[in-house]
Amino acid sequence: MSTITLGLLLIILGMLLVLISVLLPLLRRGEEQSGEEERRAEAGGVVLIGPVPIVFGTSQKMAQLTIILAILLTAMAIILFALLR
Repeated sequence: MSTITLGLLLIILGMLLVLISVLLPLLRRGEEQSGEEERRAEAGGVVLIGPVPIVFGTSQKMAQLTIILAILLTAMAIILFALLR
């Protein structure tokens, strides 16, 4: 598979993920109206400044999840850079 084909597939996959993320809340809106339940939103993120990660989150669970995701994304980036050399 050529690099151009792989890039186009990743772009299409990203567009599909954005479309799904927009449509899912709209589909769930009808479910929320039928029952009264309280929901709590959590968020987290990682900022990589060189090799130093800055992790933040609304709970320890979210901070741990973002650390794991940052490690996976960093490993994927290293593998892709090594393969494209």
